[in-house]
Amino acid sequence: MIRGLGIDLCEIKRMEDALTHPRFLLRIFSEEEQAYILSKKAMAAQTAAGLFAAKEAFLKALGTGISSLSMCEIRVAHDERGAPYYLLGDKQKEQLAERQAEAAHLSITHDGGMAAAVCILEG
Repeated sequence: MIRGLGIDLCEIKRMEDALTHPRFLLRIFSEEEQAYILSKKAMAAQTAAGLFAAKEAFLKALGTGISSLSMCEIRVAHDERGAPYYLLGDKQKEQLAERQAEAAHLSITHDGGMAAAVCILEG
């Protein structure tokens, strides 16, 4: 059963500009995410936009807004095929349980200078 749904859209150019400020990476992304973004070289802004959208989509699916978790606490990783997924810590698992959800599913896409992410909470 679906317990929450969130979607977000992020302009890649916005991330390109934001990445010129080193504090932005530190404030928004975990160390692992920062390394992943920087490894993408010319695609760094596209990657950052997708991860940013994924974090926002997670918060929207929870229905809590940004005050419930810092952006760094919402972590996104990729499996061996490159598919994104959420790395859930204790705090995120507690919030899922409050929504009677057990899993958070993620999809990210990029097109036309935009990145979009969808999060579905399942329980």
